[in-house]
Amino acid sequence: MTEATTLAAAAGSPDPKVGLRAVLALRRLLERLEAIQVGNAREQGWSWQMIAEALEVSKQAVHQKYNRRGRDR
Repeated sequence: MTEATTLAAAAGSPDPKVGLRAVLALRRLLERLEAIQVGNAREQGWSWQMIAEALEVSKQAVHQKYNRRGRDR
């Protein structure tokens, strides 16, 4: 089993402590994966609009979250 599969199974646990910790770990994993894919898309020339559409969020939301130049200021 992969980490994601193990965490997904644990997220369905009837024990709230186990389930909630698994949900937290999945959220963190998802954030890392999303950041990697946004970086890949930008390196391949995708616009913020294209990324936003793929993620079904606004262009402003994805730009604000991932624009490195904005974070460096």
